Amino acid sequence: MAEIPVGSPQPEPRGSHRVNGWLVVALLMVVAALLLRYRLPILSDLHDPDARPRAITPRGELSNVEKTQIEIFREASTSVVHITTAALARTSDFGVARVPQGTGTGFVWREDGYIVTNFHVVNGAESAVVTLADNSTYSASLVGVEPSKDLAVLKINAERGALKAIPIGSSSELQVGQNVYAIGSPFGLQQTLTTGVISGLGREIRSLNNAVIRDVIQTDAAINPGNSGGPLLDSAGRLIGVNTAIYSNSGSSAGIGFAIPVDTVNRIIPDLIRYGRVERPALGIEIVPDSVLEDMRRNGIAGLDADGVLIQTVLPGSAAEEAGLQGTRFDEQRRQYVLGDLIVAFNGDPITRTADLFAALDDATVGETVQLTVLRDGESLDVELTLQPLPTLNP
Repeated sequence: MAEIPVGSPQPEPRGSHRVNGWLVVALLMVVAALLLRYRLPILSDLHDPDARPRAITPRGELSNVEKTQIEIFREASTSVVHITTAALARTSDFGVARVPQGTGTGFVWREDGYIVTNFHVVNGAESAVVTLADNSTYSASLVGVEPSKDLAVLKINAERGALKAIPIGSSSELQVGQNVYAIGSPFGLQQTLTTGVISGLGREIRSLNNAVIRDVIQTDAAINPGNSGGPLLDSAGRLIGVNTAIYSNSGSSAGIGFAIPVDTVNRIIPDLIRYGRVERPALGIEIVPDSVLEDMRRNGIAGLDADGVLIQTVLPGSAAEEAGLQGTRFDEQRRQYVLGDLIVAFNGDPITRTADLFAALDDATVGETVQLTVLRDGESLDVELTLQPLPTLNP
């Protein structure tokens, strides 16, 4: 008989495979029996051959609130569009390809094809496609942008009668607690309606270029990524704001959304359509920086007891020169500087620092006649002048 080396596998006794097989079969039978024992039985004597769908309980009339919301959505949604943007990116073979960049919302401003949205929706995009409520799509061209207000205008060549301009309201008389409605494409889901109230007024937020957007509307209507550029409506279905931002740690709606007020939109968009940019009004002056003015006050320079903005230079040929405003100058005879006019009010509103003056000009328009109150040699003077366009600097 041959010897089996130490450490080699020992041969299994004959019949061991058969025993193991029977054990497996036995275990399976036990499991099956347990399953059958604890399975809920279907008893044929419980069947009802006459079973039918249940009768529908009459609902009755919709509430007035529901009717209003349905009507607002039905009327306004036809003016709301979905915007898809693309950008150019380098490929692995050193080529260039157009890749999806993002999505957003917009609305029809004019029936000849002008679409309003947020600047940040189209910023950096190489192309944009606008999808209407009926799912028809159009390539869009960029008409103009105003980054400081986070607004942009696109243009599409739609068939006559395909577009319906959204009704325009006013944001100057809004009140906290009013019902509001937002329509947009959150997360790419087109034609979505959310409801809420005006939670606050007069808020300030920062635009993409870090400029302050004032008089912003705060709402608790759900605004999520993709809602940007969509309309915020009042209970009459009128545009009262453009949804632009949310306050959230997660990036989703947390009940705090912001909309650019329609009064600002209605002032900015015509300039974007006419010029492709905002034509800003100007006085035609250069001013002393606030920090320098504070140093002058600390050094006891006379004539700066009141708060205001000090004119440093009156530009030649400007509205300020025509109105007789005076800048700071050096008096040769007395061998000292003579302070220019200190602007203390703009149309009756106090001006205490440079930001106040810029804010007042931001609410004004080119060609508008305004009244400045200035202090000159200790006397208060009211000066009228017509605002001129801010000169465009050559690059």
